[in-house]
Amino acid sequence: MNYNIAVVAGDGIGPDVTDEAIRAMNKIGEKFGHTFNFTHVLAGGAAIDATGECLPDETLETCKASDAVLLGAVGGPKWDPQPAENRPERALLGLRKGLGLYANLRPAMIFEELADASPLKSEIVGSGLDIMICRELTGGIYFGKRGTDETENGKGAYDVEYYSEMEIKRIAKVAFELAMKRNKRVTSVDKSNVLESSRLWRKTVAEVAEDYPEVDLDNFYVDNASMQLIRDPKHFDVLLTTNMFGDILSDEASQITGSIGMLPSASLGDGSFGMYEPVHGSAPDIAGTGKANPIATILSAAMMLRYSFGLKEEADAIENAVKEFLKQGYRTADLCHGAPEAVSTTEAGELIASFI
Repeated sequence: MNYNIAVVAGDGIGPDVTDEAIRAMNKIGEKFGHTFNFTHVLAGGAAIDATGECLPDETLETCKASDAVLLGAVGGPKWDPQPAENRPERALLGLRKGLGLYANLRPAMIFEELADASPLKSEIVGSGLDIMICRELTGGIYFGKRGTDETENGKGAYDVEYYSEMEIKRIAKVAFELAMKRNKRVTSVDKSNVLESSRLWRKTVAEVAEDYPEVDLDNFYVDNASMQLIRDPKHFDVLLTTNMFGDILSDEASQITGSIGMLPSASLGDGSFGMYEPVHGSAPDIAGTGKANPIATILSAAMMLRYSFGLKEEADAIENAVKEFLKQGYRTADLCHGAPEAVSTTEAGELIASFI
C-alpha cells in the first residue's frame, strides 16, 4: 500500500525526533511491503522565519491532501515577540480546526521497564499504568470569544468557555467507543459545581452513556481528578474532558509516567484522517544536541499506523521494538538523567528500527 504523509517537523527538537519516526516507518515499509511518501511542510516558528506566517495556506492544503500528518513540535522564546494571532502555537490551533480534528487521544503509559522512573511510590504505580485521556480539541475556551475592554479598575480581558451539545456528544462517543475496547470505564471531568458549560457537559455525557450500558461512567470535578491522578491513578481507564482541562491533566499524567518524552498522541476527526505528535514541547535548548528522546514521536507513528491506516500488526511491531529497546537497558538522556551511558537521539532511533 502507498500512504502520503505530511510532515510538520516544526521547531527546536521537532526535526530531530520526526527524523527518527520516519526511520521507523521506513523500516516498517521495508518489512511489510508498504510505501510511505513524506512531504515536508512548514508551520510554527520555522514558517514565521520563512514566510512571516505561522501557518501558511500551502501547509494546510498539503495536510488536507495527505492521508495523515506527522508533527514534531512548535514554538520557542525566539518567537515570543510575535503578536498573539501569529504565535507558533496558533499554528497548532489552526491545524486542528482546519483539519477538523476534534478528538485528542493521549495514552499515558508506564512501561514495566521504566516503573522506577515514575515519581509515584511503587505501591501506587505497581507494574505499570495505562490511561487513555480523551480530550476535546476544537471547542471550549481556546476557541471561544475573546477580547479586552476598559473597566473602572483598568484594562480587562476575557476568554469564553463555550460548548454545544454536538461538540460534547461527538467527543463523548469517541471516549465510550475507546472504553468498549479497553476496561469499559469512562471518567468524565468537568467543573459543573461552578460552570454552566460544565453542567451541559455532564448532562450530555450522561445521555451518551445510555447508549453504552456496558460502560461504567463516573464524574469527577477537575480539582478532584488532578488529585486522584496522583493518589490513585489506576482508577482511570478512559478520562474524558474538555479542551483546557485535558491540556492540563494530560501534562500531569505525562509526569506520572516518568518522562514526557515517552508519550505519543493522536488528533482525530471523522473518518480515518489524523495528526500524530509527541506530547512534549520543542525544547530549543537541546535541539541538535542528541539529547532529545524520540520515543514519543516513534510511538505517535505507531498510533498513525493503527488509527489512520488500520495496520495493527505494523503498529504492534513498532511498539514491541520500543519495549525491546527498553528491555535491553538502553536509555536516552531524559531517562538516565544525562549520564554518560545515555544513547543519542539518532542512536535510539537506529536501535529501535533495528528491533522492528
